[in-house]
Amino acid sequence: MQSIHEIKKQFASADEASLFQLLESYAKDERSGVQSLIAQYRKKLERLRTERERLERMRIYEHKYEDLGLVCGIDEAGRGPLAGPVVAGAVILPRDCEILYLNDSKKLSAARREELFDEIQDKAIAYGIGMASPARIDEINILQATYEAMREALSGLDPQPSVLLNDAVTIPEVALLQVPIIGGDGKSLSIAAASVLAKVTRDRIMIEYDRIFPEYGFASHKGYGSAAHIEALKKYGPTPIHRTSFIGHFV
Repeated sequence: MQSIHEIKKQFASADEASLFQLLESYAKDERSGVQSLIAQYRKKLERLRTERERLERMRIYEHKYEDLGLVCGIDEAGRGPLAGPVVAGAVILPRDCEILYLNDSKKLSAARREELFDEIQDKAIAYGIGMASPARIDEINILQATYEAMREALSGLDPQPSVLLNDAVTIPEVALLQVPIIGGDGKSLSIAAASVLAKVTRDRIMIEYDRIFPEYGFASHKGYGSAAHIEALKKYGPTPIHRTSFIGHFV
């Protein structure tokens, strides 16, 4: 008879298909340690089942339009901050692509977003990133700058999509079927993937700016109007990456 330690190693190294076999093989082993392992891994498989059901609910728009051709999700990060660019992501995922725990980037930890960033890029048919600088935001306003960043993200896609799933907006000058979805980054896998690419890209940019302007704390607040950021802005004045049109109340 195998020791519980040996059985534990089997469970720990097993893939999903093997887990089902192990659960069946050891179901009649009455040792409490084995039964505890069985309960633990049954819960793990149940969590996976629940997660896959959630992901399937987030494919509703992709399934609705997939017969028209490639479906792309698009989203932005950074419309609200006082500093830094606005960044857009656009992603075309394969049909029934599985990226576990993919969700609206705002609902994910920074560590999870970083993991998903690489997985999205690995699995995507195509993806694009676009951005508009603080100076461009001041020049044409944040909404138009956001549209510009989105058009840039779309221009980097190869192949090009037939359908564009948007998070609540319709982008001017884009000759695609556009489907605006309110709260889309929590309802569409493609938009969620785009939101992760945009958020991680922008966060990395702001971390780099933190090295250049360490007194402002960009690595922690990413340019948003936190109390510490506003205090630093009042004390040191604006940097070249601040949006002049956003900071009139503070300087």
